[in-house]
Amino acid sequence: MNQPEIKVGILTEKEIHFEFYGLFYSTRIDTKLSGRFKATYFNGQVKITKDDKEIFIGDEITFSPKDFEIDSFLLRDVVIGINFHWQKKENQRFRGNLSFIVENEKVTAINILPLEEYLTSVISSEMSPNASIELLKAHAIISRGWILAQLAKKKNQTKQMNEIINEDEIIRWYDREDHLNYDFCADDHCQRYQGITKIINDHAFIAVNETSGLFLTFNDKICDTRFSKCCGGITETFENVWEEIPHDYLQSFYDYKYEDDDMNWDLTKETISMKWINSFPHAFCNTNDKKILSQVLVDFDRETNDFYRWQVEYSQNEISELIRNKSGIDFGFIKDLIPVQRGKSGRLIKLKIIGTEKSLIVGKELEIRKWLSKTHLYSSAFIVKKEKIENDIPQKFILKGAGWGHGVGLCQIGAAVMGELGYTFDEILKHYFRGAFIQKGY
Repeated sequence: MNQPEIKVGILTEKEIHFEFYGLFYSTRIDTKLSGRFKATYFNGQVKITKDDKEIFIGDEITFSPKDFEIDSFLLRDVVIGINFHWQKKENQRFRGNLSFIVENEKVTAINILPLEEYLTSVISSEMSPNASIELLKAHAIISRGWILAQLAKKKNQTKQMNEIINEDEIIRWYDREDHLNYDFCADDHCQRYQGITKIINDHAFIAVNETSGLFLTFNDKICDTRFSKCCGGITETFENVWEEIPHDYLQSFYDYKYEDDDMNWDLTKETISMKWINSFPHAFCNTNDKKILSQVLVDFDRETNDFYRWQVEYSQNEISELIRNKSGIDFGFIKDLIPVQRGKSGRLIKLKIIGTEKSLIVGKELEIRKWLSKTHLYSSAFIVKKEKIENDIPQKFILKGAGWGHGVGLCQIGAAVMGELGYTFDEILKHYFRGAFIQKGY
């Protein structure tokens, strides 16, 4: 296996402003370029201008740096955190090639670069570059494995049905959809990638270089290594979040070194889930240590303080309007939210919504989270309390929950705690991906 080249879609707009730091060239343009430019959608083509002077128009153009290690380019107003509460725009710098193509009557900027270079940025974007080296090494290996697994899926053209709809149910699950014109996007939909913007020290370089070409395998296949912010104390199984294909290395377990009889929580049972979510059991990810959290909760993530256990409240008007807007279905007033099926971590796989006009079961976990929040609910591991019931209609709903994200695979906050406690990267991986082996592919 050779190190692959990765195409990353960064930004899609009618107009994109960009700058070259150093010299860039293209086979379409005779002279080497530097300075400020603008890419615009124009009559089905890409138009490149500088100082309002047209220098290229065509279907696609790619710029390459004269010196990969020194030259870089800047894209202005890149949108990050799309559809999340922290969505914002920022200017970002990148190394490698810059390509512009036409998509849906807009221009898309694509960064083309080697996997290991891409991975250095992913590690710095997903985690703080000040994180422990052991944590960064572990994350480098799982991010590399996830990339290779997705590329293999795309090459084999494997695509699973991800929607079941009938009169009584709407069941959807959201895996990474293949992008037609590039391999990955730069946002949370795939993996956070913000170029060299977030690389402030050598930690990410060291972590990537010292694990170069390493990934996890199980039964001689590359592991589809998933991760989320906080499992909430127990990890979830792959099939309860995505397609019904069990992965032996992505099973549910208690997120701590020691397990005993007191930890045999069967969270598929409602009474036990209630007890679990109402408690603060010991786990690696149960921490309020700001030094540790700063390794994982970068910038905008730090706005979230309560994640191991959290609570949100909705009035009747808020929840009925929210569900109507997010589902496109008028349930009327919401009378009840009834758990139908829970996964091993207590995360809801199916939830029944009972309204005065309509009743329906919704799933899986991310669809539930989407319907019950303006952006995304922290997780689907929650219990429901109703208050101020008038004429059989609650005037207030309280959702009390556990964890942040889908809970499958590596728990980033738990892994950060393990790193601080002295665990090595291979011990962290052994904990979260049980039965998997580290292998060098290139």
